[in-house]
Amino acid sequence: MKTIKTLVLGTALSLPAAMASACGSVSITEMNWASAQIVTAISKFIMEQGYGCTVTVVPSSSVPAVASVAETGEPDILTELWATATPAYGELEAAGKIKTLTHVLSDGGVEGWYVPAYLVEAHPEANTMEGILANPAIVGGRFNNAPDGWGARVKNDNLVKVWDFAGHSLEVFNHGSGETLAASLASAYEAKEPWLGYYWEPTSLLGKYPMVLVDIGPYDPEAMSCVATVDCANPQKTAYAPAEVVTGVTPAFAEREPEIVALMSNLSFTNAQMGAVLAWQEDNNASADEAAVHFLTEYKDAWGAWLNDAARDKLAALLQ
Repeated sequence: MKTIKTLVLGTALSLPAAMASACGSVSITEMNWASAQIVTAISKFIMEQGYGCTVTVVPSSSVPAVASVAETGEPDILTELWATATPAYGELEAAGKIKTLTHVLSDGGVEGWYVPAYLVEAHPEANTMEGILANPAIVGGRFNNAPDGWGARVKNDNLVKVWDFAGHSLEVFNHGSGETLAASLASAYEAKEPWLGYYWEPTSLLGKYPMVLVDIGPYDPEAMSCVATVDCANPQKTAYAPAEVVTGVTPAFAEREPEIVALMSNLSFTNAQMGAVLAWQEDNNASADEAAVHFLTEYKDAWGAWLNDAARDKLAALLQ
């Protein structure tokens, strides 16, 4: 079997010249976070090697990418765009300047309060906030909070008041950085110790360490609109809302490249899949391209249904 590095570096030279016209030029965003970079690398690999496209990657982030489409009609594809956190995307879609194809993270972006899976196995009551507050010792009597400056910190600070952590002897530890928050989770997991705190997925950390999202009740949009503000006068209980994470294309591109639109409409990952790939990437100090080929090599059942028959055959020959 070819090594991942050989595949990444070598397959670009293996595309027959006759295939180059099968698909035209495609521009696609590469957002500035790890999971989005992997999504783009996988999309690029499939489009080039399966469909014969000429793909240009456009480094970007959510707001500039949406602004670019609004002003110039480019790039052709916006992928892993967190639509819930980017109101301008909805405005662009309503104006007919972008078309949503799929939820590229099928579970949505998830954030909230987590405990280790082994803790829930030993103490099923740790699955709910009521259960934890009835016996804070099961989580070590501590809540690991997000750092100052994060949006999650504002929400957590308000929700901590609602749940009356102080009255239940549950200490709040405010981490100074994302690195120390992550280190506390990893250290507790490795030692099989109690842990409760804020985190999100998909991430390499939750891909490596199975965690359980604590049930803190239903999501209440009205309550969250207050909880998300520093000066919330009357915070109420609410869960975090899963974020819509989508792939969108411009109408002009949708008309020009229907085969690629069909492909990108199918291209979607569960948080468990993406978390596992992110964990592999981190453990192997791998690039996004290498992580993409790892996914395509190890998850053939997942991506096989995304492609048309001809593209599936071409990739199957490469990824033996």
